[in-house]
Amino acid sequence: MKLEGRIWKFGSDVDTDAIIPARYLNQSDPKELARHVMEDERPDFFQKVRRGDILLAGKNFGCGSSREHAPLALKAAGISCIIARSFARIFYRNGLNLGLPLLESSEASEEIREGDRVRVDLTTGEIFDVTQQKRFFANPIPAFMQELIRDGGLIAHLQKRGAKGKRQSSNPD
Repeated sequence: MKLEGRIWKFGSDVDTDAIIPARYLNQSDPKELARHVMEDERPDFFQKVRRGDILLAGKNFGCGSSREHAPLALKAAGISCIIARSFARIFYRNGLNLGLPLLESSEASEEIREGDRVRVDLTTGEIFDVTQQKRFFANPIPAFMQELIRDGGLIAHLQKRGAKGKRQSSNPD
């Protein structure tokens, strides 16, 4: 799986309330959540972000409360991938469960600049900064997780597998 997009750079310890403020958590429509993503950090973010763009951050991205709304809002806004030095564990799990690719790379987090064009290969973990002509690496996303991402997340993946036919039980009852 290969992705390419423009970089939006954020710092360290960006919490879920900064990603999607709590005042919008009374709704779950992804399109509506996307309209408010990062609005307290960068009020014009939603107006400028484009489908396929990539978010780059420092350490502990997605810390704070365990709201699924945060990765959902980013994905609905068009973010195709997030690269960070590190992720809060619950955000990492929620992001992958929603089909949002997440990669950890200290070097990429430090050296890639806002606005750079970046190509990401989820199979190899290669992050290529097209603008600077530099390569960085992250742990590749395993094939079964890439399938989950391609399917649109855990629920869609399970529904797709169920649609292919349920496994026959060996229990006669």
